[in-house]
Order: sequence, then C-alpha cells, then structure tokens
Amino acid sequence: MSPIDFDLVVVGSGFGGSLLSMIARRLGLSVLLLERGTHPRFAIGESTSPMANLLLEQMAQRYDLPRLLPLTAFGPWRRTYPQIGCGLKRGFTYFHHTAGRPYCAGADRQNQLLVAASPHDEVADTHWLRSDVDHFFVREAVALGVDYRDETALTGAQWDAAGTATLQAERQGQQQFRVRARLVVDATGPRGFLSRALNLPETTFAAYPATQTLYSHFTGVRRCDEMDAFRPDGGTPPYPVDDAALHHVFDGGWMWVLRFGNGVTSAGIAVTDALSRELGLSEGGAAAWGRFLSRFPSIGEQFREAEALRPFVFAPRLAYRCGGPVAGTGWALLPSAAAFVDPLFSTGIPLTLLGIERLGRVLEEAWGSPRLLTARLQEYSDTTLAEADWVAQFIAACYASFAAFPWFSAFSMFYFAAASYGEIARRIGTAPSGGRFLAADHPAFSAGLRRCAAKLVSESPPPALDCSSGADAFSRQVAASVAPINIAGLCDPSKKNWYGVNLGDLVTGASKLGVTPEHMRQILDTARWAQ
Repeated sequence: MSPIDFDLVVVGSGFGGSLLSMIARRLGLSVLLLERGTHPRFAIGESTSPMANLLLEQMAQRYDLPRLLPLTAFGPWRRTYPQIGCGLKRGFTYFHHTAGRPYCAGADRQNQLLVAASPHDEVADTHWLRSDVDHFFVREAVALGVDYRDETALTGAQWDAAGTATLQAERQGQQQFRVRARLVVDATGPRGFLSRALNLPETTFAAYPATQTLYSHFTGVRRCDEMDAFRPDGGTPPYPVDDAALHHVFDGGWMWVLRFGNGVTSAGIAVTDALSRELGLSEGGAAAWGRFLSRFPSIGEQFREAEALRPFVFAPRLAYRCGGPVAGTGWALLPSAAAFVDPLFSTGIPLTLLGIERLGRVLEEAWGSPRLLTARLQEYSDTTLAEADWVAQFIAACYASFAAFPWFSAFSMFYFAAASYGEIARRIGTAPSGGRFLAADHPAFSAGLRRCAAKLVSESPPPALDCSSGADAFSRQVAASVAPINIAGLCDPSKKNWYGVNLGDLVTGASKLGVTPEHMRQILDTARWAQ
C-alpha cells in the first residue's frame, strides 16, 4: 500500500486544527485534516476575549480568509451567520459566595467585580457554541482544498532521519491507508495522538492545586439580573451582568455560566480535590451537581428550573502539562494539546490562536529550509510551554485567594491590565514582535505579578488573607505593579469594582503605548472597535 504524500497533516478538526489547515492551504501547502469522530460534536472552551478576536481578525486578514472576519465581533456574527450559535460577552462578571449563605451584595460592592471588555454589543466578544463553530471551520477548510477525513483512527506513526512522518490510519474501522508528511501537527487536546505516539512525558505545574471539574449544557437557567439577590443596590452596572462570562467564586473553586443566544447555557464548576471530595463529584451526574447547588443557595436558585441537555462530564484531573518539548523535527503540538490550565479568565482560545499565529509564521518563513524549520519549531515549543507556565502561576494564585474576595479582585487586575494593554498595542501597531501572552516579557510587570502571586500562595488559606487592611495594602502593591501598562483605568478604588470602558483612559495612558495623546485621539476617531 503506497503512502499518500502531503506537506502537512493536522490531527484533530476543532477550530484550531481547521484554522491552521486553512492557513497552510493559503500558503500553498497540501494538507490532510484527520478527525476521529464526526461533526457537529460537543466541546467546551467556549468563551473568547478581545485578544482572541483580534488574533482571529488579523490572521483572517493576513491569510485572505474573509469569511472568518464576521466571527470576530458579536454584531457582524449575528448579521452574517445567525445559524451559528454564539452568545454575547460584554465583559467579565464575578460574584463571591459563602457556603450555606444566600448571596447578598456587600458594602462598596466588595464581593463582586465587573470588568467591561467592549463599549457596546456591536463590537462585543462572544461565547462560541463549539458544535456549530467547529463544524463551520471544518467546512471552510474543505472549501479551501483541505483533504478532510473523519471517522479516522491513527494506528501508528514513525519518523525517518530527515523528519518525514509516515502515519498508519484506518477509516470507519475498515479502510486502511498510509500517509507521508513533512510535518504533523496535533490539535486533539491534552494527552492526544502525538503525546502517545512519541511517549511525551507528562508533568504538573509548579505550586498549582489539583483540580477537578463537572459540567454540561442547560436550558432554563435564570438571569442574575432578574434575581433580587444579585440586583445592584445603587447605580447602573457597566453592562448587563449576565451578558458576560459570569463567574460564581467561592472557597475552593469557581463556576462558569455562559449564555448562548439560542436559550442554551454552558455551566460547570472547577474545584480543588478537597472540595470535590466533599461534594462527591466523582459520582458525576445530577446528584453531584445537586449537592453543589445545595451548598450555595443563590446559585441553587439560579438553577432551580434548569435542565441538563446532555450527560454531565466529570474530569478528575483538569490541568495538564506536557513535560518535554512540544515540537521537534517533523512534528508540533498546538497549545491546546501541549498544556491546559483552567477555563478561568478565558485564556484557552487566545493561547490556541497565538500558537496558530506563530506556526503560520513558521510555515511562511521557514518551510523552504529544513534546518530553519526545526529551529523555529523549537522556539515555538519553548514559548508555548513558557506561556502555559505563566498562566498556571497566575491561576494558582487566584485559587489561593478565592476565599478572600478583596484579594482576588485586586490580583485579577494583573490579567485585565495585561489583556487590555496587549490588545490595544496590537491594534495600533506598537506591540513588540513575538510578545508573550499577558505581558510575561514585560520585566517590571512580570516581576510584580510573581511577587504578588507568591504572597497569595504562601499566605493561603485564610484567615491570613481576611484582614481588610492587609487587602488594602495588597491592592496598592498590585496597582504599583500594573501601573506601567495600566491603560484602562484599573485599580481605582472610587469605581468600587465596576470597570466600564472609558476611551478617555486610552488617551491618558497613550504614552505607555508609545504614542502621543493626540495620535491616540486620531486613532479612536476612526477605529471601528472604538465606535
């Protein structure tokens, strides 16, 4: 049986594998995209961010993929592709809960946090109904000439001295074939095909808590803004609190609630092993879910009439990190296959898109030179793992501070400062080439995050973190650390944990972005994302 030759084989046809396949086709490469199952299929990793949408927009423009552009903001998406499920994400909403007690808004809103990500719905971020979105992406790949084969299992793989891979495959349990490719990319997720084929080691993130998760899709989930417990006691929130990535935070973990426009809501919990044992999550199903809802009365009331649309998924180990290189001669893992930390702060999609952007540049600039290609893949490997470690360090400190919300809300400013700075710097063209995710390569900022993260991890659990005077001092330390890149008016006590979009903050912080206030005003006068 003679092998079929391709330049690139991508294993896994989620949006990441399909997008990389499209880019490779636009660069003139022959591409085979393999899928073990069929579409449409259930998947999570559903919430985007301004950085994620900007990355998708820039790759769509760079590689002439105009049909992807409407997916980069809520307004164009709903007008162009109303049949593809999505939800409105205006920002990030957090409510802090205490076990056994109904939620009650605290004085000065110290037990909630709202951070807007867009000025209005038209340019807002989205939640992706992945069954629809992934199916759309794979159809677009096929339309560009990608050879797509679903219901295909890979049964073997080997690489010769030059790095050329030969894969053995079986389709629909009977049709066997062999494929030869210069590069194989794994887009199947943690512990995927290449991890097994190459016996890649698995390790853990340093100082990171072991966590477990239980999740499903639901109908009948109430909106918080329709419940007395969550209604603000004064003022108008910067956006409707449910039109966001909504988080319920508590000692030992957190819950996500993501609404799609078709009446479906994605919800799940990520908790430490200790809390999982208390809740009996390993039993899975509605009983375990019900025990969680009983623990937090206001969340239970929100889900009182909710019905799960599919069986609950229980994952006994949420975080994953490949312990060795994640790329080499003739192979590479997408970031989603190399490592996974936690859904908190919606880092999964932007990390995947950053990896695809980097691999796209590798294919553009190094395909003609085997030696350069290998060197660039090694750089990609180092960056991918370093960014995963950076996110894990941040998320570990978040878990350590969940019980003492003023400390968590202060520490979260590291994320929002870095995310807003990175997005705007990219938009106006002042971002450094090859910049790391969440400003990991900004010396003063990264040093400050490390110091604050170490403090939270070392002083957890409470009561060490419960002292309000200590929280105030910690907030000032965070504010000083993020000041060099704080262009969004963050860390302002007068805003009482409600942060709307104020474009005047960009003018005030223009020098931090390397432009004058006058230049920034000119940009804002013409930019679609600022209108």
